[in-house]
Amino acid sequence: MFGLRGTVAIASDASRRLLQSVSFHGMGARCLNIRAGMEIPDNKPLKFALQYIHGIGRGRAAQILSELNMSNKLAMDLTRREVVALDEVLSKYVIGRDLAGLVDRDIKRMKDIQCYRGIRHVDNLPCRGQRTSTNARTRKGSQRVAVAASKKLKK
Repeated sequence: MFGLRGTVAIASDASRRLLQSVSFHGMGARCLNIRAGMEIPDNKPLKFALQYIHGIGRGRAAQILSELNMSNKLAMDLTRREVVALDEVLSKYVIGRDLAGLVDRDIKRMKDIQCYRGIRHVDNLPCRGQRTSTNARTRKGSQRVAVAASKKLKK
């Protein structure tokens, strides 16, 4: 029984590594795993590859690289020591699934206390002061009333 569990773990690890190195019609699917579940593409410079992580933009990526005193080289060229150092720096920030969960909890709290922004979230309307009479099609939906149709109804 114990041997079977070990075999399954080895097989799943091997299949995960195979999936990372498989290419589909010339497109490589290789990614570098940073922290639990976060992946950055191998074929991009580190400054741009870090931006694939939710919560890291241009400024934060540049700040991380300057903290590490690391040049902007390809992600696939990182040594094991550099990957560990990058992982330690990333652990200081709230990023990825943690950040998404935090935002969801904040929105749920606003909905629960029924503040203005919470009510706007419930009604699926913009909540940061944008105008809604002519714009906000993304939030309100794209059901637009044709002008010609309304003129015909008036006759």
